[in-house]
Amino acid sequence: MSAAPALELERVRCTFASRDDASQRYTAVDDVTLAVAEGEFVSVVGPTGCGKSTLLNVAAGLLAPSSGAVRVFGQPLQGINARAGYMFQSESLMPWRTALGNVMAGLEFRGVPDAERLAEDWLRRVGLGGFGNRYPHQLSGGMRKRTSLAQTLALDPDIILMDEPFSALDVQTRQLMENEVLELWAGGPGSGFAGPDRSPAGGPARRAVGGQGKRKAVLFITHDLDEAIAMSDRVVVLSAGPASRPIGEFRVDLDRPRDVAEVRNSERFVELHRAIWAVLRDEVLKGYAQQLQKVG
Repeated sequence: MSAAPALELERVRCTFASRDDASQRYTAVDDVTLAVAEGEFVSVVGPTGCGKSTLLNVAAGLLAPSSGAVRVFGQPLQGINARAGYMFQSESLMPWRTALGNVMAGLEFRGVPDAERLAEDWLRRVGLGGFGNRYPHQLSGGMRKRTSLAQTLALDPDIILMDEPFSALDVQTRQLMENEVLELWAGGPGSGFAGPDRSPAGGPARRAVGGQGKRKAVLFITHDLDEAIAMSDRVVVLSAGPASRPIGEFRVDLDRPRDVAEVRNSERFVELHRAIWAVLRDEVLKGYAQQLQKVG
């Protein structure tokens, strides 16, 4: 019997009251079925406003679907997804806390022993070992994203939800962050992203065979098709809204480990990009036309 997916959305629909007329209803996503296996890196791409972030909020337990089911490791999700960590698109650091204090916050909230030591260790892992006493306004955009990454991973979630986390960064910094995430996810020496196995009853953690833990399941939202292909095991394409739904799914059979800049030059990358863009292009144009209608 195969193991249950780390995260599974089955026939999910999300309907909201219209902003312009409360008597009208707007369906953001409809009949969405999506699964992310343990250790799998899945990206979702689609036009602006197609409901990608809505799906991520459903997976996090921040939004209950209007219909459909959400399961986490085979169990129905009720309330907040305690096995997931969420890295937001917008700034999520507390400005009154230092980088160290931000990484410690979740650990302190959960009553984790040695919160300060663990937070310092995670700052070191993301290359900020000497910046723990800096406040967010004293850090560059890339440094703030590294702090947010440490903040998310310090809690050792089994599932990582990432909502366009690097979209505001310049190209060079963005590629550095993408490679850093892949290295951490792959469980490089001292990375900790491939975290410890937990006992079924929630008892003491145990390490996987060979001293390396299992890779996390990652659901990654992005507008950038190049980014999706370079980072993922699988890319899911959503249609333009309203009632957005999956219209394509592509297995990314590029060798790992990958450098996100170098892999773009490979023949297979170009083939995948061409195939996915053939499905995505018309939906992007539909989404763009809808945005122009709203402005008009």
